[in-house]
Amino acid sequence: MVKHVMFDDILNLVYNRFLNKAAIITPNDNINPDGSSGNRWTLCSIQQIEEVKCVIKTMPIWFTCIIYDISLTILRSYTVFQALQSDRRLKHNSFQIPAASYTVFQMLALTIWIPIYDRLVVPCLRKITNKRQGISVLQRIGVGIGIGIFTMFVAALVETKRRNVAHLKPTLGIEKGKDVISPMSGYWLVIQMVVAGISEGFAVIGIVEFFYEQFPENMKSFAGSFFYCGFAMSSYLSSILISIVHRTTHGGLARNWLAQDLNKGKLDYFYYLCMGLEVLNLIYYLMVAKWYKYKGSGDETIDVPLEDMPTTYKHVV
Repeated sequence: MVKHVMFDDILNLVYNRFLNKAAIITPNDNINPDGSSGNRWTLCSIQQIEEVKCVIKTMPIWFTCIIYDISLTILRSYTVFQALQSDRRLKHNSFQIPAASYTVFQMLALTIWIPIYDRLVVPCLRKITNKRQGISVLQRIGVGIGIGIFTMFVAALVETKRRNVAHLKPTLGIEKGKDVISPMSGYWLVIQMVVAGISEGFAVIGIVEFFYEQFPENMKSFAGSFFYCGFAMSSYLSSILISIVHRTTHGGLARNWLAQDLNKGKLDYFYYLCMGLEVLNLIYYLMVAKWYKYKGSGDETIDVPLEDMPTTYKHVV
């Protein structure tokens, strides 16, 4: 409770000291005949300030979504590399499943899981929690992040099995640009992609609902852009993380975790590192979600379109 009050005090301090002052009319401000500001850099409407407050308030949740997607972005990329050095034959015949096609199983799992969740899981949860959505949006995101941790754990176990099988059993040849192909079936990679799809069914769908519910009506398009900017940021951060790990583990006595030949690398260690990052992200998310107040929970400003707001209330004197 004390931490909750401290967090609210910090937000109120930022709002009162910086944002709310932008709506105070001074003798140097230019006011148009219709009551609007002549210079939006020096004087803003209350509606504009509330929109900025909404963005600031949701940024901690947005940051957790960025960290969450880093691991899944890495998983999608390296699953292709794992497939290249796995047995991709269909029932041991000459046809091989393309390595890049394994990411389709993640989308299929997501597509199948969404109606199952809406038609079966939500009604059951509704009876327990007496909530229309079964669980809150923030709880849904938290479950998705938790499953994301399990996803990286499964991926690490599968990679350990693939590499051990490649070292202990007869291989299936040599992949161009890589090394020997592990006799482990590529179907093992489907497991991690399916779990990743279920994780996205909770987290990603919950994130979309969260932004569209918490942003005002005239900021719905911005909510979508905010969502996709977060995933774009996670792609850049995943590349930075890969570069850091590659340079740190390359050379010396230690084996390069991200060697071009996965049989000589330690990709499972990298997956465990991503799992640890997800654990820290979940702890941070639980703290932020506990402090967050939904729009309309009591002390939130009522959402009024700017064009419907009386001229006398567009600015505070």
